[in-house]
Amino acid sequence: MCGIVGLFCKNPELENDLGVYLSAMLVQMDDRGPDSAGVAIYRDPVPAGRSKLTLYSKDPHEDWEGLDVELVETRALHAVVVADGDAEEIASRIRADRSDIRVMSAGSVIEIYKEVGRPKAFAEAFRLAELAGTHGLGHTRMATESRVTTEGSHPFSTGHDLCLVHNGSLSNHNRLRVELRREGIEFATDNDTEVAAGYLTWRLREGATLQQALEGCLDELDGFYTFLVGTADGFAVLRDPIACKPAVLAETDDWVAMASEWRALAVLPGAADATMWEPEPCVVYAWEKQAVGS
Repeated sequence: MCGIVGLFCKNPELENDLGVYLSAMLVQMDDRGPDSAGVAIYRDPVPAGRSKLTLYSKDPHEDWEGLDVELVETRALHAVVVADGDAEEIASRIRADRSDIRVMSAGSVIEIYKEVGRPKAFAEAFRLAELAGTHGLGHTRMATESRVTTEGSHPFSTGHDLCLVHNGSLSNHNRLRVELRREGIEFATDNDTEVAAGYLTWRLREGATLQQALEGCLDELDGFYTFLVGTADGFAVLRDPIACKPAVLAETDDWVAMASEWRALAVLPGAADATMWEPEPCVVYAWEKQAVGS
């Protein structure tokens, strides 16, 4: 079943409370996904020439600085680190040197945290309410297509500052995974959502805009889905032609938010006066910092 939430701060004054509101939204999706939870937070961009990665280790005593990176902070079994150089090159080096370390995200601004367990416990363990940022995405999972693991939880990131959360199921992900591997896209799990993220990464690498890449999903991805995609500048929503998976969008002068159900939006300030609608099938809805002037 799964639950999706997303919050984009149009008003910079709201950014300090991003974690407070995003975690409250996530908890509202508990019964849609009690198996695991995860978030992508966009915050604290690193200077040019440096990269930020979120790493995961099952070892609670992991020596993160032993990976030849600078440790910024740890949250549960995850660590945010920075290093000089290209994010993908650093991620590839870590994967080659330490197969037991999972690279959850790589870029200049994104941080991804995810873990098995219920959303409320997840939010508390990762201290989500402390986090400030421009925008964030969240997901609660009810596993139907793969095992319940930390690595198989959402969000999935397969490219620089790009992530995806998904409610639904893809029927052609195994074939598409093979094709994308030929194009140099790497996958760490058997989850169908990671394949969708990989498809977007490939299209963007080939020069497509995010709008074009998402429209391509309508032709290339078989199945049913509601996608919420995060980028360094904002997020976008797409539903498949049948649109059987629920989704609600709401907007005020201060924020734009998306969720699988209205109750997750009701926790936001001014929600009662927000413009609310159900996103149409096959239509890309996108918000970016420059476009809204924040």
